[in-house]
Amino acid sequence: MKKKQFKAESKKLLDLMINSIYTNKDIFLREIISNASDAIDKAHYKSLTDKEIKLPKELSINISIDKDNRTITVSDTGIGMSEEELDNNLGTIAESGSSLFKQDKEDTNIIGQFGVGFYSTFMVAKKVEVITKPYGSSEANTWRSTGEDGYTIEKCNKDKNGTDIVITLKDDTDDFKYSDYLEEYKIKELVSKYSNFIRYPIKLSGETINEMTPLWKKDKKKIKDEDYNNFYMSKFYDYNNPLKVINYKAEGNVEFNALLFIPSHAPFDFYSKNYKRGLELYSNGVLIMDNCEELLPEEYNFVKGVVDSSDLSLNISREILQQDKQVKLIAKNISKKINNELKDMLVNDRDNYDKFYKECGSALKIAIYNSFGSLKDELQDLLLFYSSSEEKNITLREYVDKIKDDQKKIYYAVGESISKINLNPKVDSLKDKGFEILYLTDYADEFVLQVLKDYDNKEFVNIENSDLDLDSEEEKKEIEAFNLNNKDLLDKITSLLDKKVTKVKFTNNLKNHPVCLATEGVISNGMEKIINAIPTEQNISSNKVLLINSNHKITNKLKDIYSNSPELLEKYVKLLYGEACLIEGLNVDNTNEISDIIFDLISE
Repeated sequence: MKKKQFKAESKKLLDLMINSIYTNKDIFLREIISNASDAIDKAHYKSLTDKEIKLPKELSINISIDKDNRTITVSDTGIGMSEEELDNNLGTIAESGSSLFKQDKEDTNIIGQFGVGFYSTFMVAKKVEVITKPYGSSEANTWRSTGEDGYTIEKCNKDKNGTDIVITLKDDTDDFKYSDYLEEYKIKELVSKYSNFIRYPIKLSGETINEMTPLWKKDKKKIKDEDYNNFYMSKFYDYNNPLKVINYKAEGNVEFNALLFIPSHAPFDFYSKNYKRGLELYSNGVLIMDNCEELLPEEYNFVKGVVDSSDLSLNISREILQQDKQVKLIAKNISKKINNELKDMLVNDRDNYDKFYKECGSALKIAIYNSFGSLKDELQDLLLFYSSSEEKNITLREYVDKIKDDQKKIYYAVGESISKINLNPKVDSLKDKGFEILYLTDYADEFVLQVLKDYDNKEFVNIENSDLDLDSEEEKKEIEAFNLNNKDLLDKITSLLDKKVTKVKFTNNLKNHPVCLATEGVISNGMEKIINAIPTEQNISSNKVLLINSNHKITNKLKDIYSNSPELLEKYVKLLYGEACLIEGLNVDNTNEISDIIFDLISE
C-alpha cells in the first residue's frame, strides 16, 4: 500500500468544494448514483464492440446500509477502474473519466462531466473507500481517503466487476445529524427526489426504489389522463387535477423534454412574497434544481412542471445554471409554447380558460405592468374584462369586433364590484347611448390599461373622464351655454369646496343622478384609492371635477339658494360633494359635519 497526495492543490481545493461549491449535503447521493449510472453506460457501450466484456443479466445500482459501522455502500455493475484510472480519476481533482469518454463518443448520454461530484461525499463522510474491478481484468483495487491528507491505493479481492463506494459517515453534531442517512426512509426520499429517473434499477434491501422512465419520456399515446393527474398531484402537492397538460419535446438548436401543467387554482402562497416560480430542472433524468426561475418568465409564474435536457451548461456543482444561450433558448421556447396553449384554451375551452383566469389571470396583468408594456403583443389578447352588455368576461378583441366602425375609444369603468360600478351615474348614460363598457374590478386592471394605452388603435378611456365627448353638436352647444349662463354660481361652488375639486360643471349626461365626480389627468379616482391604500407616507389625489346634472331638480334648488339664501349654499355644496365622494367610494373626511348638515336641513 502506497500513500499518495492529490495532484491538484488538494487541501485547499477539496475544502473549497466541500464547503463552498456544494450548498446541500443531500446531493452527495445524487452524485454517487449519477457516477454509477455513467459507469454502467460505459460498460454497456464498450460491450457492443468488445466481445470479451460479458455484462451481467441485470445492470443495477445497489444501496446497502450498515448502522453499526455507520456506512452507506453504493454498488454498481459498471465498467470499473484500474489502478491507473483510480489514480488519474480520483487522485486528480476535476479530472473526469466521463468527460474524456464523451469526447471520444459524442453520441453517448453520460451524466458526469466535471469529475468533482465524487468529492461531495466528503461533506458527510469521514472516510470514503472505492473498491473496483474493471471488465477484462482479474485485479481489483481499493482507493481510500479521509479527504484531508491524500489517499491510498492497494490491491484487494472483489468477485464481481464494477465499483463499490463505501461511505463512513461523520459523527453527529449539534448542527447536523448525519445518522439520518442511515435510515431507509431517508435514502428513499433522496432517490425519489434526485435520482428517480436514472435509467437503471436502484435497489435498497432488494426493492427497486426508482421509477427509471420519467412520464415525459413515455409514449404520449400510452399515457392516460389519470397518469398525468397523479403525477401532477404527487409531484406538486396539489389536491386537484390540473386544467391543462402540456407535454412536448423540442428539437433543433436546443433539445429538451417539457411536461407542464396549468393548475385549476392558484397555489396557496401565490400572492405572498414567499412564492417561488420556476420549473424542476433535470439533466438526463437527474434533478438539478427544484425551482429554476430562468426557465419560466414572470408572466407564467403559475405554471408547474419539469424540463429535462442534456444540452444545458451546468456549473461545477450542477446546482445552478451557467447564463448561456441554451438557457435563454429553452426559456423562449417554453414561453411561446405556454402562450400558444393558453390562446388555444381561450378559443376551444372557454369555460376552463375562465376558471384559469379567475385564479391566475393577475399574473398576466402584473407582468404587463412590470414590463412597462413590452409584453403587450404577447399578452393583451389573453386578458379578460367584464362586459356591461354581455354580462360576462370578454376579451379586448371581442369588444372591438362588436363596436361601431366610427367608435374610436374603448370605454371602461372602475369599481370594487360589478354591482357598485352599476351605480356609477355615468354608466347609465353610456349604456343609453349604446356604448359597451368594460368593468374593471381588480386592483391592477386600470394600471394595465394605462400601460397598454390602446388596443387595435382604439384608446382606452375611463368613463369618469370629465370630457368624454359623447354629445352631439347641438347638445354640446346647449350645455356650454348653460354653464356660461351660470358661471357665477359655478365659481362660487368651486371656491366653497376650497381646492377639493379643480372645476365644477353642469352636465346633461347623468340621466336621473344629481351629481358625480369626474377626473382630469392621468390619476383617476380608482387609482387614487389603490395607491393611497399602500402603507407609505406619500398621499396622492386625482384632479377632481364635480359634475352637476343640469336636468335634475337639484340644479334649480342651487340656483334658487344662490339667489335668495346664499348663506345656505355652503351647506348644500358640502352635502353634494360628500354624496359624490360616497358614490365613487372615496373617503369623506368631515363625516360629522355632513351628518349635522343633513339633520339641520331635515329640521328646517
